[in-house]
Amino acid sequence: MRPAYSAVFADTKLAACAPLEPIDAVTTQWAWEGSTGEGVKVAVIDSGVDATHPDVGPVQGYVAIREGEDLKLVYDTDPHEDSFGHGTACAGLIRSLAPDCDLYSVKVLGSKATGQGRVFAAGVRWAIDNGMQVCNLSLGTTKRDFFSIFHELADEAYFKNVVLVTAANNMPIPSYPSVYSSVISVASHDVQDPYVFYYNPNPPVEFGALGIDVDIAWQQHKRRKMTGNSYASPHMAGIVTKMLGKHPGLTIFQIKTILRELAANVDRNRVSRPPHLLGEDGGGAE
Repeated sequence: MRPAYSAVFADTKLAACAPLEPIDAVTTQWAWEGSTGEGVKVAVIDSGVDATHPDVGPVQGYVAIREGEDLKLVYDTDPHEDSFGHGTACAGLIRSLAPDCDLYSVKVLGSKATGQGRVFAAGVRWAIDNGMQVCNLSLGTTKRDFFSIFHELADEAYFKNVVLVTAANNMPIPSYPSVYSSVISVASHDVQDPYVFYYNPNPPVEFGALGIDVDIAWQQHKRRKMTGNSYASPHMAGIVTKMLGKHPGLTIFQIKTILRELAANVDRNRVSRPPHLLGEDGGGAE
């Protein structure tokens, strides 16, 4: 065992950082009003995306990842179809909020919306390595074997400012990567307003967004109503995309702070008093 060590936090190595607006000025108008998500790269890591669906529109890039016969991963960057409809649904929800974002389809699921953990991890790795800014992950794995792999990927994404927005498991079972503090984990509510979201002070699920009776894009240019955390996650991803379109320099820490402040269940007129500090007002041990 050795004590934790860090090099000296020298002033000469620190960069000047712009402050956020005063809390009172952090409003939805400030955060994303007028933004269309233009210029923000968004990866939908899922079953593929149907770019011909009228509610999805153009897809700027593709990659389909699968295991080859020799178990090596194969990366196909040709345009592909959606094998199930799930990815198209998520892409359509993101596009409805951020119509001018740059969508990328990272296909890791097959025709039954199932896949392999290592292929899923490779999809996240591809998104990090290829400059994605927001990734929608309406999928996860419950296999403990992948805990460390996804934990490392989630932390790397955080440090590289790649926002992973993940759907929590629909069942009360931990799934990865939604349980990590470095991602934005999302569950469902039924308020039919895509801009209404709630903050959960009892993680690992941090936020609740619209995910019940959601009107979504589906295969064969159709639409249908569906329920699930899978459809809450892209609503939050769309909001984050709009924020980055308006404020390109935001870090994930700042994004989470802003989302918490703007959550529908946060009463901004009720400000808690700061905690009593040891030694103040004559308190503390003698």
